[in-house]
Amino acid sequence: MSYFSSASQNALLYVVTVLIWGSSWLAIKYQLGSVDPMVSVAYRFLLASAISWLYCRFSGRLMRYSLRDHGFMFLQGASLFALNYWLFYLSELTLTSGLAAVIFSTIVVMNMMNGVLFLKNRLELRVVLGAGIGLFGIIVVFWPEVTDFESGSENLFAVSLAVLATLLASLGNIASARNQRKGIPVVQANTFGMTYGALLMLVLSWATGREFTFEVTLPYVSSLVFLSVFASIIAFWTYLTLLGRVGVERAAYATLFFPLVALGFSTVFEDYQWTASAGIGILLILAGNLLILKRSA
Repeated sequence: MSYFSSASQNALLYVVTVLIWGSSWLAIKYQLGSVDPMVSVAYRFLLASAISWLYCRFSGRLMRYSLRDHGFMFLQGASLFALNYWLFYLSELTLTSGLAAVIFSTIVVMNMMNGVLFLKNRLELRVVLGAGIGLFGIIVVFWPEVTDFESGSENLFAVSLAVLATLLASLGNIASARNQRKGIPVVQANTFGMTYGALLMLVLSWATGREFTFEVTLPYVSSLVFLSVFASIIAFWTYLTLLGRVGVERAAYATLFFPLVALGFSTVFEDYQWTASAGIGILLILAGNLLILKRSA
């Protein structure tokens, strides 16, 4: 990427992250079948970590770090490559993928607050306004789903799971930012983090009596490979690299585009019907995106 300017590199990282993670919402649907969600998350990051270890081994990457660094990589793995996904898988058994995407988009605000609390970051008014406009745009896009939401106990519990999953993901972002500030490259930190996350899910699955089944079908296996290779290895590398370059607030704004990509796939594969609110919401998101990306211009 050295042939491109810094701004072009950031834009490329941004686009790749948005396209892959935006499409991962559809892939996750094919994981919600006969295999327990916790076990599916374990399979996902076992495969992802195995591939990452092979890459690190053959590329000669340094893999020796202090016990304290391993502690933070474990925190990154537990919150970003394990528990958060398990909770989101569970929440999507009840919530629509669109509503889950709306909830996940609040990571922008969570990253801002956690960045101030843990990284001593300084909030800028333009970033706050841009994020606010973008979040409002997401709500407008999915307003029909929000208004159709029934506040039953099962739905409220699913919403709580999704909010907690988003908070864990935000804390994982903070741990990753800390690791990068300490000079730990994203590839190595992700490799250890995915390993710790997979092991944690395996231990929890065994301790709670989950059955280790595997669904040998094309939809399950292909979605597992996509989520492991593209949504875990490639997208996390691009996103966390972007996070280290532009900060947790601006990097997290990419998450506001995930539901829009998911909406595009839904139009093609699930016959989603566009509405006036969807068009207005998209314009608001683009306006907020422009505002926040011009912060350092």
